[in-house]
Amino acid sequence: MTGNWTPREAIKHSKAAMREPVGGTTLRPTMNELEVAKRRAAAAALELVQDGMKLGLGTGSTAKHLVELLAERISREGLSVRCCATSKDTADLAEGLGIRIESVDDLGELDLAIDGADEIDPDLNLVKGGGAAHFREKLVETSARRFAVIADSTKVVPALGSSRMIPLEVLPFAMGGTLGRIAALGATVHPRTREGVQVLSDNGNPIVDADFGPVSDPADLACRLDTVCGLLEHGLFVGMAEVAFVAYADGRVETLRPRSGERTPVE
Repeated sequence: MTGNWTPREAIKHSKAAMREPVGGTTLRPTMNELEVAKRRAAAAALELVQDGMKLGLGTGSTAKHLVELLAERISREGLSVRCCATSKDTADLAEGLGIRIESVDDLGELDLAIDGADEIDPDLNLVKGGGAAHFREKLVETSARRFAVIADSTKVVPALGSSRMIPLEVLPFAMGGTLGRIAALGATVHPRTREGVQVLSDNGNPIVDADFGPVSDPADLACRLDTVCGLLEHGLFVGMAEVAFVAYADGRVETLRPRSGERTPVE
């Protein structure tokens, strides 16, 4: 079973992974505006795709637009690409649209991976895992020479952990001890559930969400999480993304680069 992010107030019922804004409500784009923005971001990233490439296709609502637009381009232009997917949902969607999905091992090193993100900080470090697919996403994106991120503007944050908890995939065996070791790092840990049932990854492992608050040093936290016995993979993607295509409700799309803080409008 896979699951999506849920509102902060549902933490009491063990369903949460999103923080509410501090200091009252903020004006946010409507859902329709966000979907249009996501599609614009996906379209901008698709310009990186060239004939003959080996591609990694991400998971989530923004990646869904990417797969749909890629299928349209293949049909329209006769584009020839080889693809692997980061989740069963993405594989099913792609194959339903006529895109053949191959295994990561069969493809070897990828030319490009494109995926969404739940948070993006100024250095293009990411929080991923809202769709419970971050383990496979990290495997695919580590296999790619280039990794591009697609997102709407609500995903850009000053620090990771500002609006999302950190997703974790854990081994079900001795899970209580694993959660205790994670909590000892300073987190409040919430098993992720949907309709009262534990959310599982495509690998069959439980997903939990760890609240560390705003993270000042993502690389340090990632290293500490890497040492936790029983934790299979965390949703911190540090130093992996080359570029992010971020779309706004007013129609703008910007490219963001790590460290320099450079923002370039996409024509």
